[in-house]
Amino acid sequence: MKKLALHWKILIGMVLGLLFGLLMKNLEQKGIVVDWIKPFGTVFINLLKMIAVPLIVVSLIVGLSDLKDISKLSKLGGRTVLFYLCSTIIAVTIGLGLANIIKPGKYINESSRITLLENFSGDASQKIELAEKAKSSGPLQALVDIVPDNFFRAMSDNGSMLQVILFVILIGIGLILIEEEKAKPVVDFFKGLNDVIMKIIDIIMLFSPYGVFALMAALMVEIPDFSTLGALAIYGLTVLFGLLLMLLVLYPSLLMLFAKVNPLRFYKAIAPAQLLAFSTSSSAATLPVTMECVTENLGVDEEVSSFVLPLGATVNMDGTSLYQAVAAIFIAQAMLPDPLDLHSQLMIIVTATLASIGSAAVPSAGMVMLVIVLGQAGIPEAGLALIFAIDRPLDMCRTVVNVTSDATVATIVAKSVGKLKTAK
Repeated sequence: MKKLALHWKILIGMVLGLLFGLLMKNLEQKGIVVDWIKPFGTVFINLLKMIAVPLIVVSLIVGLSDLKDISKLSKLGGRTVLFYLCSTIIAVTIGLGLANIIKPGKYINESSRITLLENFSGDASQKIELAEKAKSSGPLQALVDIVPDNFFRAMSDNGSMLQVILFVILIGIGLILIEEEKAKPVVDFFKGLNDVIMKIIDIIMLFSPYGVFALMAALMVEIPDFSTLGALAIYGLTVLFGLLLMLLVLYPSLLMLFAKVNPLRFYKAIAPAQLLAFSTSSSAATLPVTMECVTENLGVDEEVSSFVLPLGATVNMDGTSLYQAVAAIFIAQAMLPDPLDLHSQLMIIVTATLASIGSAAVPSAGMVMLVIVLGQAGIPEAGLALIFAIDRPLDMCRTVVNVTSDATVATIVAKSVGKLKTAK
């Protein structure tokens, strides 16, 4: 009997988890899921996060040392940043365009608006407070934050991936610049460690269907009442339509144009990573699987994937950027008497692009960045409470787009530097 592929196992776990959660919710047995099922989902996410930083460190060092030339690194880095920047700007523009055409904020009535503001004002206040700390740090604080004062402390925090990446790039550059015979023992050690880490990821993924089941069951019992979500239906559908445009139109077009890759083959190759991204709402937690899918299934050389994907999990957030654009316009339409002018909307593009770079690759981090986008555009930050009820399901969907974008850029960059293997 043919062995069931991993992505099918994850999908089955997802569906069964949703059905089980719905059953427990109808039987009013939420406590069983929260106390006895959800912890297994938390353990699964923690396992993935646990291996994410060691994977970045080891794979980046191995990948960079294989370049053997600083000019190759600058070429690889320049193309990666350019594609990430362009895809983010396109995502924000699509979000703004859809929000202005559909006008989701006009569909929310006064009673629903008041109910949502009252019910989720506490959650909104927490995010606003975090954003205020970020805004009060000064214009160049983001640059300061990239450079760690203690590398080992940065390694212990998944929110400090940029710091880890910077230090590891310096190690890679050092290995390129010293004599090859002196670098060889270090490189051999990290190559062996890389093999060990990839095997650990395989072991963790054996648990993935059960972890996904637990996560979906917990989501279903914790989701707010559907009557509350009804007022946000048009807003949610606007975000989903934008995300689908990215998945079904933008990325396939880029893959065919720049990488000459069949989109169907691409999506089949990264399906396990997409399903895991949907389940965990975390690009960082999904990173080990994304790297495995892109390298083994798509044929992207490891020296490219080990550089492009960890960087993408930190700075490339297409789905989050699109969501921020739609959310900003939605809140403005719901709370302001007049529509935003062109200047304010252009500032949303700039701010959302920059904010996506600073978003941690963890669930709901984009919500904190959204506060900064709202403040820059002159939109009341308290309006954040309007979208909290539906944020988690949308967070799951936008994480799929974030991961897909990373894999797309990795494939395109690999093709451009001659590091993409042909289909088997």
